[in-house]
Amino acid sequence: MLCSIYKSTKKEGAYLYIAKKDDFSPVPDALMQMFGKPVMVMVVNLAKRTLAQVDVEKVKTSIESEGFFLQLPPPPENLLEKYKEQKAQQK
Repeated sequence: MLCSIYKSTKKEGAYLYIAKKDDFSPVPDALMQMFGKPVMVMVVNLAKRTLAQVDVEKVKTSIESEGFFLQLPPPPENLLEKYKEQKAQQK
C-alpha cells in the first residue's frame, strides 16, 4: 500500500498519512485547520517498510477505514515525576 506523508506547519511533530497524494478529501476540515498547510515529506510503500514512531498496521487500518492517519508527537516527558520515582526507588 502506497501512502503520502505530510508534516504539519502548525503542530511540531505531527504527520498526516493519506492514500492518494494531495487528496485531503477524507480528512475533516477541523483537523486540516489544526494541522495547517501540509508539507509533503515522502511517499512510502507501507508493505515494505517499518516506521519509527508508529505501528505500520495501525496506519494501514486507519487509512483503509478512515482515509487518513494522524501521527502526533509523544507527550513531553515529565521530569519532575521521573525524579520523584527515582527518589522513591532509592528509599
